[in-house]
Amino acid sequence: SRRHKLYREELNLTSPAAPLLLRPEANWLQFHLGISRDGLYPRSSPTINRLLRDMQDFTTISADYSQDEKALLGACDCSQIVKPSGVHLKLVLRFQDFGKAMFKPMRQKREEETPEDFFYFIDFQRHNAEIAAFHLDRILDFRRVPPTVGRLINVTKEILEVTKNEILQSVFFVSPASNVCFFAKCPYMCKTEYAVCGNPHLLEGSLSAFLPSLNLAPRLSIPNPWIRSYSFDGKEEWEVNPLYCNTVREIYPYSNGNRLLNIVDMAIFDFLIGNMDRHHYEMFTKFGDDGFLLHLDNARGFGRHSHDETSILAPLSQCCIIKRTTLLRLQLLAEPEYQLSDVMRESLLQDRLAPVLTEPHLLALDRRLQLILKAVRKCIDTYGEATVVANDTMQPEAPAADRAKLTT
Repeated sequence: SRRHKLYREELNLTSPAAPLLLRPEANWLQFHLGISRDGLYPRSSPTINRLLRDMQDFTTISADYSQDEKALLGACDCSQIVKPSGVHLKLVLRFQDFGKAMFKPMRQKREEETPEDFFYFIDFQRHNAEIAAFHLDRILDFRRVPPTVGRLINVTKEILEVTKNEILQSVFFVSPASNVCFFAKCPYMCKTEYAVCGNPHLLEGSLSAFLPSLNLAPRLSIPNPWIRSYSFDGKEEWEVNPLYCNTVREIYPYSNGNRLLNIVDMAIFDFLIGNMDRHHYEMFTKFGDDGFLLHLDNARGFGRHSHDETSILAPLSQCCIIKRTTLLRLQLLAEPEYQLSDVMRESLLQDRLAPVLTEPHLLALDRRLQLILKAVRKCIDTYGEATVVANDTMQPEAPAADRAKLTT
């Protein structure tokens, strides 16, 4: 602590002299106001690209731990979070326009694959997976992943010098290689061995735009019916019972409406990115039982391009149901002129940390897409297209009354 105090005094840290004003036209606020029952943002929203540029360019004015990590440390009102996690290091950065983003630093190089002996619940969190997941979600027209962008962060100027959290200040140190490093204060990985380091100050990371406050737009966290066992042995019922979906269909809210179809969408998305860690999903309470599922926390995706974890597709293969709009989009992205890997490659070039994914990961998307379509064809051969493909193409546009009414 004494060395840290001397270090801060040497830097002569100061606060901004003039107060900053909130602008109603701020892009993060326009993003919040554009949330509807159809998705987090409209299909052709210019606000999203402007918001991505803001998160890349704007000055940070504060840095802090996330609310869920504070909850684990007993340092926040737990009613203000959906669910505690906090296994891996992440920080909340606030920008000059008062927008906030979740910062996840680089923990694994792009060319590295998750070791075969790693369980999914101890896998690394990858900043580039968060970025790629946003682009894929937008290409699939789900629009359920918050806008996410890559950025080189100066950990000294943009985190250490602007944070008022003494615990966060205390975990910064200078490595033997003269790089500025910091590590997590959480119940699991609170050691310098798990530190991330700048080079000497600059560090790659992903920035994901914050959703509206839970006070303004409450959300529910709901266990995934296809949750995995988070122990080193044992299996869940769905892993041993091929008729498990029959049980799920009898349970509210999966017995009617779009909830089960949305679960299948989520499973398709997770299979494409290779994410086995979807233990819960979240929804805005305002939009009711048929609201969309948020695809949050995708940092454990894109770990192994050489392996296709087909068990992730269990909701599709066991329930044999899929939205027509989802199927049409997948079929389009399987066409040679609109191949998913090509569309992703072009989309990811917009990010400043490009190349975000290595070529084997991009090609794995095409391979996995074919496996999804093969599973759908098997279902259609067994039950018929009328039973398997749910016609959701005639849904009316959401009325204005259903848009999120948020105030500052």
